Amino acid sequence: MRTQSALKLVGSIIICQMAGLIGAFFTTSAIPTWYAGLVKPSFSPPNYLFGPVWTILYTLMGISLYLVWTAKVRPNSFKAAMIVFWTQLILNALWSIIFFGLRSPIFAFIVIVMMLMMIALTIDRFQRTSKIAAYLLIPYILWVAFAAVLNLAIVLLN
Repeated sequence: MRTQSALKLVGSIIICQMAGLIGAFFTTSAIPTWYAGLVKPSFSPPNYLFGPVWTILYTLMGISLYLVWTAKVRPNSFKAAMIVFWTQLILNALWSIIFFGLRSPIFAFIVIVMMLMMIALTIDRFQRTSKIAAYLLIPYILWVAFAAVLNLAIVLLN
């Protein structure tokens, strides 16, 4: 039983980290080229900070997913929670593709606003099953809210 639980935990974390890897695929080559040429606001963090922060956030997302996945919940409640979770995770990966891959900050801003709504819904759905799972997503929604402000500032400055 413990092995199965450990595999679910590791699997949950890997699934979330995969969204980060998708994003990194589109981000890495754009940072020294296209992104470097953009005018950024004074509050823009240094580039080296994003990788570690996102790694931590994807890990917290994975733990949160695991807590909801392994909780004893009604099937309808679980299904609703998973729909919003997967939606926000897809939007998360899509943001990097649009912002860095397609080099479209304005369309990426639309995606990040939708992502924020889905993260808020995920927190709401997860807290019905596990308050800890919901709390683990608070740093994520705060960082994405900051990223949305940064994204909007880049749109306005460029």
